[in-house]
Amino acid sequence: MIRLTETVKHLLIINVIVFVAGAFILPGLPADNAVFDFLRRFQDEGALYYPGSKYFSWYQLITHMFLHGNLSHLFFNMFALYMFGSALESRWGQKRFLIFYFFAGLGGAIFQIISWQVGFMNMSPIEQQYFLNTPFRVIGASGAVFGVLAGFGMLYPNAELMLLFPPIPIKAKYFVAIYAMLEIFLGIGNFNTGVAHLAHIGGLVFGILLVLYWRKTNRYV
Repeated sequence: MIRLTETVKHLLIINVIVFVAGAFILPGLPADNAVFDFLRRFQDEGALYYPGSKYFSWYQLITHMFLHGNLSHLFFNMFALYMFGSALESRWGQKRFLIFYFFAGLGGAIFQIISWQVGFMNMSPIEQQYFLNTPFRVIGASGAVFGVLAGFGMLYPNAELMLLFPPIPIKAKYFVAIYAMLEIFLGIGNFNTGVAHLAHIGGLVFGILLVLYWRKTNRYV
């Protein structure tokens, strides 16, 4: 049984509360209450939007990490955070783990914004206006979680993980490498999967970079 550390526990609780509130509680509450209205708006305005659009606000770089589209999206992100995050927090402590988590999540947001920008530059003027006035958005803790996955693979490269499909053991370093290559393939390829694969890659890259920096400066790893 994996020991659940404090910061990971609090992140799990916050994500679950935000999802349950948005999906099940807030829709049935009065619409003329200022607090309830604010919480409802958070479900939309907290997502990450393209910075050039009217929907973007700076705080979305953080708030989008606490929103999830459906139960499976929430479950797989939180399960990965539980599986791998506690090991990192136990090694680094609460403060450093939290810095790492949000740094990786920010990397995911930056990669997604770059992806949007590249696409925007290749659009016609009419397409650009449509894009700017349409609320395309990204939500989820996946960027931060992929950073956690990368950090675990670097700190515990030979730890054996048991895959579900197929049910075979695999070392963490190979698991992370395969996952990264898959995300790069799906993110760069022209696949309309509805998943922000480049945000996942951003979380991986920023997670790796921070671990390498800490190693170079002899900190925490």
